[in-house]
Amino acid sequence: MNIVQEKSPKSAEMKSVATGAAASDEKNKHLSELVGEDLKKALIGTWQLVSYQVELQETGEFIDAMGQTPRGRVIFTPDNWVAFNLEGSNRTPAETVDDHLALLNTLVAYIGRYRIEGNQWVTTVETAWAPQWVGTEQRRTVTVDGEFASVITPWRKMPNWGGGKMSRSIIRFRRAH
Repeated sequence: MNIVQEKSPKSAEMKSVATGAAASDEKNKHLSELVGEDLKKALIGTWQLVSYQVELQETGEFIDAMGQTPRGRVIFTPDNWVAFNLEGSNRTPAETVDDHLALLNTLVAYIGRYRIEGNQWVTTVETAWAPQWVGTEQRRTVTVDGEFASVITPWRKMPNWGGGKMSRSIIRFRRAH
């Protein structure tokens, strides 16, 4: 079940980061300097999912699409592979066909080769939970701040949520140890 949240200070902060309004902040200015090979070096390793929100373009509302306690990992290798597996909160084994279908709405998973372009990683998807993603390029804007990485997707129609409307994901990871 998707939960629509009112804009809270946390959401407003995320929106500020998402829109780039915070880029003038001195700290974020420093973060934006991580590009190219420096960004790649900062990303290599395993990252644990902290939060996953979705902003609906039409209304500006934020959906806690993966629930309050999502789990997952993204792994970047030095030889340009990325494995991305994220799950929503409170997933339980499916008992019916409808249960199986509902589980797909709380999963994002893909693997592919990645490259860095400026402050973005671009994945050429080789396998994915959503077949329409196979063979596509998935572009993500990312900033790394010590143990944390913040990721923003472009506006798109996500197969899992948003009812076919334009949305973007705002994701936070912590380096896994």
